[in-house]
Amino acid sequence: MNTETRAGRPRDRWTAGRGVILGAALLAAAAPAGAQDARDPRIGLRAGWSDAGVAVRGMELVSHTDRPEGFFNPAEQGDFDFANTDMAFSGSRLFVGSYNGFQVWDISNPARPRLTSSLVCPGGQGDVSVHGNLLFMSVEETRGRTDCGTQGVRDTVSSDRFRGVRIFDISNVNRPRQVAAVQTCRGSHTHTLVPDARDAGKVYVYVQGTSGVRPAAELSGCSARNSTEDPNTSYFRIEVIEVPLARPQDARIVNTPRIFANAQTGAINGLNQGGRQTADAQQTAQTNQCHDITAYPAIGLAAGACAGNGILLDIRNPANPVRVDEVMDPNFAYWHSATFNNDGSKVLFTDEWGGGSAPRCRATDRPTWGADAIFTLSGHELRHAGYFKMPAAQTAQENCVAHNGTLVPVPGRDIMVQSWYQGGISVFDFTDPANPVEIAFFDRGPYSATESILGGFWSSYWYNGRIYGTEIGRGLDVFRLLPSEHLSQNEIDAANLVRVRELNPQNQQRIVWPAHFSVAKAYADQLARGGGLPGTRTVRLQRDIEAAERMRGAARRAALTRLATQLDGEAAGARDGARVRALAGVLRDLAR
Repeated sequence: MNTETRAGRPRDRWTAGRGVILGAALLAAAAPAGAQDARDPRIGLRAGWSDAGVAVRGMELVSHTDRPEGFFNPAEQGDFDFANTDMAFSGSRLFVGSYNGFQVWDISNPARPRLTSSLVCPGGQGDVSVHGNLLFMSVEETRGRTDCGTQGVRDTVSSDRFRGVRIFDISNVNRPRQVAAVQTCRGSHTHTLVPDARDAGKVYVYVQGTSGVRPAAELSGCSARNSTEDPNTSYFRIEVIEVPLARPQDARIVNTPRIFANAQTGAINGLNQGGRQTADAQQTAQTNQCHDITAYPAIGLAAGACAGNGILLDIRNPANPVRVDEVMDPNFAYWHSATFNNDGSKVLFTDEWGGGSAPRCRATDRPTWGADAIFTLSGHELRHAGYFKMPAAQTAQENCVAHNGTLVPVPGRDIMVQSWYQGGISVFDFTDPANPVEIAFFDRGPYSATESILGGFWSSYWYNGRIYGTEIGRGLDVFRLLPSEHLSQNEIDAANLVRVRELNPQNQQRIVWPAHFSVAKAYADQLARGGGLPGTRTVRLQRDIEAAERMRGAARRAALTRLATQLDGEAAGARDGARVRALAGVLRDLAR
């Protein structure tokens, strides 16, 4: 969520909108919104805080848990100083960030999440990451204190103020202990945890600060001057923090890379200068910051959503990220976040048009504004391929725009679950980037039918078989996917096989599926759904796989090897040869 301006709030707390000036190549795609499907059950839902109407398809609500004491204002439920924000996962624990601290939930039984502990520590935005026994927390607001106190900081310059990244020891999760607090000039709106593949004894944290610059009298070296006046300005950079895992108290900033510099001239303000390129384009912001940087260490790349640009970074040396490509889009107001697909051949960027506080999913809003833009990636070159936007019209009382999500690990497909604030949660397939398709959703009605109250889903992430959603005002929701014409039970079963030890926002791990019959049957279902092989062949194929599953020992190995060999021969002439070959590979793995 953007945090630049909000009426009646400090400068670093909110934004009603920001801009970017983008190239004209894609402007023609910005057609007015098409006709809405009046039959969509998300349209016209009853308003309410605890009794709002609900629309759901392709998934079901497993549990809902209200925010705990200390994380809501009894006198004003919509008080954003207590809002839930982003999530991180470790083992059977879920860490929920908030503007007022963080909560630790035991999710060993997703149907009954249990609050283990919490820590009140105001400072917003409160995004969290975990690595082993360490928890990292972003702090951006001027009320943040070094001691986590709730009294705020009144002085313009104060040694009590903290803005940056806190590091907690959570080896005793019931008693989190702050062991380091790294101050930064613009605070930390979000951060990215990046392991060092060459040195397991350290991790790096990329700090994305989007707020104003603090006075140099409070933190030496900070400068709010224009880049043409001061080459050491605190804008047009990120901070890189090095964290020695054995001594996290020694965490420090080791680099402030100028990742927006012009490669030819060296000017640090080398990317989008902001503004509006044509009367029909978005009003966009200057690229002097990143909102999110998503690292994918397994492929040595990171994708930065950086105000006026989407950028690609080489992070093989994590202490020194280097920009290798950048893109613009006249339909984007504010590049907010990024997600790679699993094989690294696509990057999906989100546009937080309106800063997260505005209704941007109305029937009159363009489907290419406040949406996802999908790019293909070949080598280090990004090429635009398509858009996706949650398709059900929302009311003027519902803040709605593209926000945080993750991949759903269905083999052979690029599927994402994503939050849209009060637009709810959407699950969609972007395997064909030019024609993404929604396959499931969950939505509640607005908080109020008459006034705008900020709320809805901040993040929705798949983690070890369930979808977890942080609802800004209402609490924590857990979902599971259901089979439909768009998603088979075999595909869901294959996704449920994937288990990870940790999951952090803005850090992607390569998804690897074990050799399992559910994976093979998922590929077979996809061939049947998409006509990748003739219909009679897929029916026989599905039957042969199920027959092999019932066999044991040498008979099973022989049947699987024979079937894989047959598929090798059919792949060249198949409509979907790549998926046929993938299935053959799974069958061979099962035969071993």
